Amino acid sequence: MTKKPILLILAAGIGSRYGGIKQIDPMGPGGETILDYSIYDAIRAGFKKVVFIIRKEIEQDFKAIFHDKLSGKIEVDYVFQEINSLIPESMNIQGRVKPWGTGHAVLCAEHLMDSPFAVINADDFYGSSAFQLMGKFLTENQDEKKHSLVGYYVENTLSENGTVSRGVCTESKEGFLTSVVERTKIFPKDGKIYFEEGESTIELAPRTPVSMNFWGFNPSIFPIIQSLFHHFLKEHAQSAKGEFYIPTFVNYLLGTREAEFKMFHSADAWFGVTYQEDKATVKESIQKLILSGKYPEKLWV
Repeated sequence: MTKKPILLILAAGIGSRYGGIKQIDPMGPGGETILDYSIYDAIRAGFKKVVFIIRKEIEQDFKAIFHDKLSGKIEVDYVFQEINSLIPESMNIQGRVKPWGTGHAVLCAEHLMDSPFAVINADDFYGSSAFQLMGKFLTENQDEKKHSLVGYYVENTLSENGTVSRGVCTESKEGFLTSVVERTKIFPKDGKIYFEEGESTIELAPRTPVSMNFWGFNPSIFPIIQSLFHHFLKEHAQSAKGEFYIPTFVNYLLGTREAEFKMFHSADAWFGVTYQEDKATVKESIQKLILSGKYPEKLWV
């Protein structure tokens, strides 16, 4: 029997560059968040359940916004990602102010992932075509060792207000991901795109595919994530900033050939809120989509 997919939303971030809880900042004409549009697209693509990964301190804020409007439309659940989540007490973690990254977040939700699942960021707008591609793959894929990624062209993922971090991807001729490398300072300048690496500034082709953290996984992946996170903690347990990212275990799987990742491409323009100054652009972009008929003005009527 085919299982409908789950949408796992990474929403526990602190948003240090944004200066607020950007995951639930209203952007649409009816006070909709970016998340509202992602969930709306997921429902249309056949997802059965949404799971929010959040911090305990913002639980009531999330429930106040999403509980009533999603009731009867899609099943909803919550998972808490905290500094001590899944960390043995014997490690006596000190000096840490934030959780352990996106890979750790996914692992926190293992007990709820009884179907193939997609992972997205709470503060990124992905577009309806991405959810249709991912929903179809997760519903139809029968190979437990085959996962997926929706990539975006780097030229469609930049901010006018500062540098951005993106997972720069390479893929095979057959359309499978071969590597993803996190570049933390990507920016446009004089009509070109660059990233900084150490003392060097390197140009990126505009159509370079990048990850915006829209992954598709089979639950069979969890034992591998557990093992790699255990090894990560041995080296970084007392680190104030070390993070266990999704690309950490993805690149391990690619290197050992224990899994494949089908690479899908979205030509949609990404938009999101890395900085407060991005809000005006996001609101304008949403309004254009409404005027073009992609979304109703009142999303949940």
